[in-house]
Amino acid sequence: MAEIVLGIATSHSPQLRIAPAQWHLLIEKDHKDPRFDYQQLLRHANPALGKELTEDVFQKKYQACQNALAALKEKLAAARPDVAIVIGDDQHEQFFEENMPMFSIYYNETVEQKVRAAHGRASWWNVAAAHPDEVQKVSPAHPELARHLIKALIAKGFDIATSNKLRSQIGVGHAYTFVINHILAGDSMPIVPMVPLSINAFFPPNQPLPGRCYDLGKALAEAVKSWRSDKKVAIIASGGLSHFIIDEEIDRMCLAGLLQQDPEKLARLPVERLMVLGTGEILNWVAAAGAVAQLRPTLLDYVPCYRTPAGTGCAMGFMQWS
Repeated sequence: MAEIVLGIATSHSPQLRIAPAQWHLLIEKDHKDPRFDYQQLLRHANPALGKELTEDVFQKKYQACQNALAALKEKLAAARPDVAIVIGDDQHEQFFEENMPMFSIYYNETVEQKVRAAHGRASWWNVAAAHPDEVQKVSPAHPELARHLIKALIAKGFDIATSNKLRSQIGVGHAYTFVINHILAGDSMPIVPMVPLSINAFFPPNQPLPGRCYDLGKALAEAVKSWRSDKKVAIIASGGLSHFIIDEEIDRMCLAGLLQQDPEKLARLPVERLMVLGTGEILNWVAAAGAVAQLRPTLLDYVPCYRTPAGTGCAMGFMQWS
């Protein structure tokens, strides 16, 4: 019988990948981002945000995030899982409006990262966050577990979409490459095969509700337990917390529900605020919480990384269940 031995949740923002000296690239993006009215945000923003925008604060927050990432990586190495189920979301890397599944599992032998210059419609800041250099990498996947999960989740009433091929010019999405490059990679442990599970956390109209994501996680745990294997499994949620407009209140609500292991509190997260831009990636954390309900949660750090006086940025979170 397989066993879930560890849960991890981590943000994957470009602000984790690029040093504070380069955050001006993201600030310039915020000023022009067509998905929100920067000037309107600026007019209604808290004037106290100014104290968050110094080089010293940027550096301190960046270092806090790097310390938390290192701690998660160390915890994973100590647990020595045989396979990781990575719960992420796709942002026009594999799926587009003409076919946008709510839940999807990839079940081929390998996952590929592509060079930075060939990322199709994927956002440049996602690519910068995902890929450390202009390289192509091939990492192991785990089709045996993926196929088992597909069948088991369908038996539990989840209509799971599937894929066994990646778009040739894009490769696996940034939610997964970030985990490969910053959590799974290293000299202290061999590369861990992964099963990418995608939740449509970003694009209306078919984003799942928080309660449904938690139930998906519960069914995922049952599916792992029913797998006839002695493998140790890690659950990894990639993404979040609130962004590109930081909402500390909804972040705190989510973290409280996770730490208190209260599925009802998580199910009551306000959907109208959860589905704002990238904040929906909180759903990845909610699904992970359902999968690791038998483990004890610990918040390593919560770091709201503001980058403009309008309140844009990414609120970083780092959590483990063990």
